[in-house]
Amino acid sequence: MSNHTNLSETDIEVNIADCAAETDRPSRPLQLVTFFAVGLMFGLVLTKAEVTSWVRMQEMFQFQSFHLYGVIGSAIITAALGVQLLRRSGIKSRSGQPIIWKKINFHKGQIFGGSLFGVGWALTGACPGPIFATIGSGHSVFIVILVSALAGTWTYGWLRNRLPH
Repeated sequence: MSNHTNLSETDIEVNIADCAAETDRPSRPLQLVTFFAVGLMFGLVLTKAEVTSWVRMQEMFQFQSFHLYGVIGSAIITAALGVQLLRRSGIKSRSGQPIIWKKINFHKGQIFGGSLFGVGWALTGACPGPIFATIGSGHSVFIVILVSALAGTWTYGWLRNRLPH
């Protein structure tokens, strides 16, 4: 006997509406292929721009080269312009809901966390953004750094409620 025998007509109408909405979206395999292709292209761009280079990162942290500062600066400017464009255009989410921009409050833990992040980045030469591209370009030793970053993220999630915010 099916579990759906106790559904009311309202429940069935809602379920049919949900199914109709799902048909407007691309299929899951198509989404995965699209995400993989975009990720592959992003990794290629990061690698060709030498953003994954340990040497370039060391040059940046020793103030010997403007290269990564220029890349990071242009990313910040592009993101700021993109956010302003989204805010002013009133674009809605894929489901038709308005996009809500929440204000993020500053707290002292951000200074400690940002400093810890920077020290880790300087010591390892690996930023979370390009770490997969670094591994993909054949530097398998960075798998240790990826696992460490994941362990650190998990540890923060576990300790978050006990930390001062």
